[in-house]
Amino acid sequence: MLNNALVPVLGFVAPSGTGKTQLLKTLITRLRAKGLRLGVIKHSHHDVEIDTPGKDSFELRQAGASQTLVAGKRRWALITELDEPAAEADLDALLRHLDQAALDLILVEGFKHVPFAKIEVYREAAYARHPQQAPLCATDTDIIAVASDVPLATKNPVTVLDLNDSEQIARFILQHFSLPTTQ
Repeated sequence: MLNNALVPVLGFVAPSGTGKTQLLKTLITRLRAKGLRLGVIKHSHHDVEIDTPGKDSFELRQAGASQTLVAGKRRWALITELDEPAAEADLDALLRHLDQAALDLILVEGFKHVPFAKIEVYREAAYARHPQQAPLCATDTDIIAVASDVPLATKNPVTVLDLNDSEQIARFILQHFSLPTTQ
């Protein structure tokens, strides 16, 4: 349950190498063109490094700052160092850091074990590399649709979308969340 969600939150889940980020990039462009204000949270299994060695902000953080906020005319970024590595990032806690009053929809990549609405990305070639892995929609009832590059029969009643038709996927998202558009 996402108690800190003030706007709709939609996740995209699949094994690594399936094309989640590529689909998100395309959908962000399409949804922005329809007037939506979007936030994105991306889960990473690796240490996140957004700073560059040699930059002042990097040096200040390396010197021991727990939080470093870098601000310019067009953007700002807050880097927070955790005293102890978290067992796993907490999606609900991360939502508090977004200015949701300025957003219509939050798109999330990953966090497949968290209960919230998700679209599974199913690319036949990616699943062929992991034959022991069944589609997530077979057991995850929070998956509201599967974006697939092949016709797919699912055990659970879930909408199957064409992974290569981002306009169809965007329309599904708008309809599912009853989001208004300017276009």
